Amino acid sequence: MAETEEKIKDVHLAEELSNRYLSYAMSTIVDRALPDVRDGLKPVHRRLLYAMRQLYLDPKSGFKKCARVVGDVIGKYHPHGDTAVYGAMVRLAQDFSVRYPLVDGQGNFGNIDGDGAAAMRYTEARLTEFAIAMMEGLNEDAVDFRDTYDGEESEPVVMPSMVPNLLCNGSVGIAVGMATNIPPHNLSEVCDALLYLIENPDCGMEPLVKRIKGPDFPTGGVIIDKFSTILDAYTQGKGTFRIRAKWEKEDLGHGQYQIVVTEIPYQVVKSKLIEKIAALLVDKKLPMLNDIRDESSHDVRIVLEPKNRSVDAFLLMEHLFKQTDLEVRFTMNMNVLDSDTVPRVMSIKEVLSEFLNHRHNVLKRRVNFRLNKIIARMELLSGYLIAYLNLDEVIRIIREEDEPKTELMKKFELTDNQAEAILNMKLRSLRKLEEMEIRKEYDDLSAEKGELEALLSDEHKRWEAIANEIKLTREKFGKKTALGKRRTEFAEISEEIDVPVEAFIEKEPITVILSQKGWIRALKGYSNLNEDFKFKDDDSLLIAIHAQTTDKIILFDTSGKFFNIPANEIPCGRGFGQPLRLMIDLGINDNITEMFVFDPKAKYLIASNTGRGFVVDENHILAQTRNGRKIMNVEAGEYTKFCKRMDGDMVAVIGDNRKLLVFKAEEVPSMARGRGVSLQKYKDGGLSDIQIFKESEGFTYNRAGGTKTETELLTWLGHRAQVGKLAPFGFPKNNKFLKETKE
Repeated sequence: MAETEEKIKDVHLAEELSNRYLSYAMSTIVDRALPDVRDGLKPVHRRLLYAMRQLYLDPKSGFKKCARVVGDVIGKYHPHGDTAVYGAMVRLAQDFSVRYPLVDGQGNFGNIDGDGAAAMRYTEARLTEFAIAMMEGLNEDAVDFRDTYDGEESEPVVMPSMVPNLLCNGSVGIAVGMATNIPPHNLSEVCDALLYLIENPDCGMEPLVKRIKGPDFPTGGVIIDKFSTILDAYTQGKGTFRIRAKWEKEDLGHGQYQIVVTEIPYQVVKSKLIEKIAALLVDKKLPMLNDIRDESSHDVRIVLEPKNRSVDAFLLMEHLFKQTDLEVRFTMNMNVLDSDTVPRVMSIKEVLSEFLNHRHNVLKRRVNFRLNKIIARMELLSGYLIAYLNLDEVIRIIREEDEPKTELMKKFELTDNQAEAILNMKLRSLRKLEEMEIRKEYDDLSAEKGELEALLSDEHKRWEAIANEIKLTREKFGKKTALGKRRTEFAEISEEIDVPVEAFIEKEPITVILSQKGWIRALKGYSNLNEDFKFKDDDSLLIAIHAQTTDKIILFDTSGKFFNIPANEIPCGRGFGQPLRLMIDLGINDNITEMFVFDPKAKYLIASNTGRGFVVDENHILAQTRNGRKIMNVEAGEYTKFCKRMDGDMVAVIGDNRKLLVFKAEEVPSMARGRGVSLQKYKDGGLSDIQIFKESEGFTYNRAGGTKTETELLTWLGHRAQVGKLAPFGFPKNNKFLKETKE
């Protein structure tokens, strides 16, 4: 019991949780999510390639079952689930996922439609030439090795990576509190930038970006960003690239045509893309498009059939780019582990510099390894030469002496290795020809030794050697090869093309009906606005207006907010429609006071129940979100009541006290937002009604048997904020100018 108590320690829970979560986070960042800047690989990918190398799955050998490879990986190097390991292996084999595949797969490894790969027991794989180049020098002490998780094997800490894999194939990963998303690039262009950086180590960012140009996605497509945007992204290590599908117009004769999409953006699933376009067709949101067909085989071929020959193909595609994944944004985040295994976001120059420094270290280690091998071999060869020069004596010592090794070392001043090698010589090696070959080999090795020592002592020569390696890599995987040819094109768009959505909506007349309880619906055609529309038992008509399906419907509520909804999105057909609150975020205690069709040239007088108001123009009433746009500020107990179109030069207002005031419209100021100014002065009550009219025509009001127009305005004419005079004899008792109209 005492021993148990001694092992118990008092710790602060918050501090202990923090330390343990930090350990977990760093483990995730370093061992799972972020790639190493030197070889562009995560541990699982590095272990996959190394395990395949150990199985001798080079490009010239046969394939082996993926299950065998996955078994070796999880059994020797990567103690995680086989599903995750096989998933990583499948991605390395997909030519639509990685720009330069590292695994050569045989069997079903999935496709661009989003179909998954076959089970690992059915598929086979081997390494590609690109993967072999990644591991060149592993047997020459090019990199450090470490023990595996069980201590029975060893694995490389990083690959020698003759090819700049990080930029060529990119990487994606999510860690704890950070993520990485690096697009693939063209190897030939990356090599050009590396060669330029070797010659100009202090160069700026622009010449490097001009050589790299931008991402080169395996699925092709078109990048439509400006060079300045691309330069800024590579400078910061973060940014976005806009990628569009590549399309062409096929002439069918007689003025007819069809659009064929031949390349889609990176990481877009083709089947889901087609489903999205088809859904828009069903919802009648693409009236200019008649049909969509997938005629793809190995290559992408999506056929878009326009409604008729008069449809502009360019405008149709612009609309599809805005509505679907035919255009996407790739967000770049060049967050990697540097050579000290520290995660940080790097610029393109830092990534290139880290790769070159890695290649420099690899070169020195390989040269030292080769130099040590040469020195060891020359030691043996010099011993062989001594033996040939004193062959009879060597034979005598071997035959007669009890300790021939010791005697040889003493007699000819040999090293232990030399004496051992002489004793292990075969009799057939004592030919004269063999002696000549040894002398030639010794001379050749002496010359190579001198070159390697000169290389180690001269940094300039080492960088020349690295440049030559990069040129060979560029020649092997460059643009002259089928694999290295650039796939993604550039098409800089000088300005954003604004395609009005109305142009892609069928223009049809509708009647929009809003009920007192806030239910909205649309009827096809223009119905009589005074007819008895059907509502729920406890509901009735609030507002009904005529509109077109291409219009924007503006709503004004009692809190001073404007909302807008597209007319084509209002539910149409039988029934009572749907609650307006599902389409806009209307406050719980707020109600709609006005509904009308948006007119881009109109101005409106808005006023509250207390008689305060101002003029607002069309630029301020359109809301960008369903939350609406606050225009009029109201105080406690106050609410907005009117929104009248400014169709005249005079304003007539009447209060609950039946006092009528007429003044010029120019006296009401225009504002973008505020509480407004006083339109009429009241002791009791508030504003009852407003009418906008032209001075030459006069104001109109209901009277028994019809309407009457007052053109003699002198009695009620005044200035804004005055009290006014009593309304004319016969003015309606409800203090409203006209019976409520619904248009």
